[in-house]
Amino acid sequence: MEQESRKTTSAGGGEPVNTMSDRVDSSSSVEPDVENNNNALSAERNHVSTVPRGLFQNDEEDDEGESDDDDDSGTDHFNTGISGTQLQRCERHGGETSNLPDTFQTSHLLLYERFKAYQDYMLGDCKPSEVKAFTADYLEKVVEPCDWQALWCTNVFDVLVEVYDLDLKDLKACARLVLPLQCDTRGCELTEEAMESLLEATQHKVPLQELHVVYEVSGDFDQTALALEHLRFFYKHIWRQWDEEDEDDDFDYFVRCVEPRLRLHYDILEDRVPTGLVAEYQTLLEKCSLCFQQFSALRSGLSPDSDSELDNVSMVEGLKLYDQLETYKRKLHIIENPLLRYVLGYKGNARQQCVQSRGPRASGMKVVHVVTASCSTMQLQSLLSARLLPLCSCGDTEIQFHREPVSAVDSCHQGDVVIVLPGIYSVNSSIFIPDSITMEGFGFPDDVVIEKKNKGDSFVESTGADVRLSNIKFIQHDAIEGILSVRQGTLNMENCVLQCETTGVIVRTSACLNMNMCDLYGSKGAGVEIYPGSVCSLVSNGIHHCKDGILIKDFADELDVMPSITLENNVIHNNEGYGVILV
Repeated sequence: MEQESRKTTSAGGGEPVNTMSDRVDSSSSVEPDVENNNNALSAERNHVSTVPRGLFQNDEEDDEGESDDDDDSGTDHFNTGISGTQLQRCERHGGETSNLPDTFQTSHLLLYERFKAYQDYMLGDCKPSEVKAFTADYLEKVVEPCDWQALWCTNVFDVLVEVYDLDLKDLKACARLVLPLQCDTRGCELTEEAMESLLEATQHKVPLQELHVVYEVSGDFDQTALALEHLRFFYKHIWRQWDEEDEDDDFDYFVRCVEPRLRLHYDILEDRVPTGLVAEYQTLLEKCSLCFQQFSALRSGLSPDSDSELDNVSMVEGLKLYDQLETYKRKLHIIENPLLRYVLGYKGNARQQCVQSRGPRASGMKVVHVVTASCSTMQLQSLLSARLLPLCSCGDTEIQFHREPVSAVDSCHQGDVVIVLPGIYSVNSSIFIPDSITMEGFGFPDDVVIEKKNKGDSFVESTGADVRLSNIKFIQHDAIEGILSVRQGTLNMENCVLQCETTGVIVRTSACLNMNMCDLYGSKGAGVEIYPGSVCSLVSNGIHHCKDGILIKDFADELDVMPSITLENNVIHNNEGYGVILV
């Protein structure tokens, strides 16, 4: 009864359902703009525009005669007066030999739709130990009990079956083959007799997660198709094997686990999370899953009344695995929490960690790297006279040509020079500078443009002891991290233009930035972020049209050293907040 009363309060009835923003505020989590999330995802992925925001009819509200206008939660009740399906068809592409029917298109639901389904209908305020019971109760209300067809989809085959009963306690359906046999196989051949034997071995019970409802224009099975999609998505992307064994079971599972994991999933889909952090998260999930399996197997083999030496050894191993499991879970929680994700969880992406200083070449030779897709004879002559001949006056220098700047920088050793000829260079990966090199544009900054197209990672990362950038315009699109980050060493930047997307230039602890006569604008955060213990000299720069001009971070920790900052003749204007702010 306690479970049922909590479920009713969440899903509707006497009390109006809390809006999503109310729920998010109460959980003290970072609130991404849901409308922007939905719009961006709709644009990037071919979403189903005709999917209603809620197709789960609430019988209590219908009985009470409440109108749709009274529900401000954004979940519309299914209008039984409308005939026909409200979902689109998912066409199969199995080739000419495939005879399987189409299914409902449900995999491209928006964050908002999944959020409301889990919060108001499927999970409510259940505890981790109650998830399966609440899920079964939800499915009992919305899934047709019998007489519907579905594709039973596994890694080996897709076969058409008919559901004649439900076993919701185990989240399974009782199914029989539709004859004659209709199936697609991958790497094997299946006969009708083999499939019948397989069904008999499973007592004709098929996991609901593996069923995809066959498309039906009548609309009678829309709720069933959506319910199975929510079930499938939940156990694939949200649920963890160890959730049910959490010692602190007395908490709202949706607020603590479902919401942050759901938002992280959509942030990853929309490239709002750096690829390195995504890879780290997936690796942690795999390690945590393996560790949990090993711990569970070891625990199940222990005898509670045994004092044997073997059991004592197993107990010690079990404690080690438990500690390792808790460590993995804490790291996963940090990444899932948007407040902690970048402060504690992210140490730079995998490629950046692999990039190390090459030092000088063993031969002692220096290389001038020229970046250009093509150039005129006049440009080449000007380049020779102005830069190449002076740089190559000694016999220990050679010239290499590159079509884009990333490969040029990746080829550099200490003391090399990269000269970028006029043009617009679109790059898809970050530029990492681990050595003391010089990178300069041959012309005015507006003529030498390096543009980062893809989303996720930072643009330029500098860790070299003495790096020099000049006469280049950097343009950043749809980024997560700043346009330029000085992680260590010294970066000397002169006469550059930085068109930002998120944060501008970041000067990390123990790093040094000398920025002269540069123009920086467009940052949604601070134009320049200065961390404790860093050295920063800003002379004759323009910093404008950002949220804040210069952000100086003081973490009020005794171990932190105040940064050394020099500001001269800078024009900081037209920013939303402060010109210089200390936090």
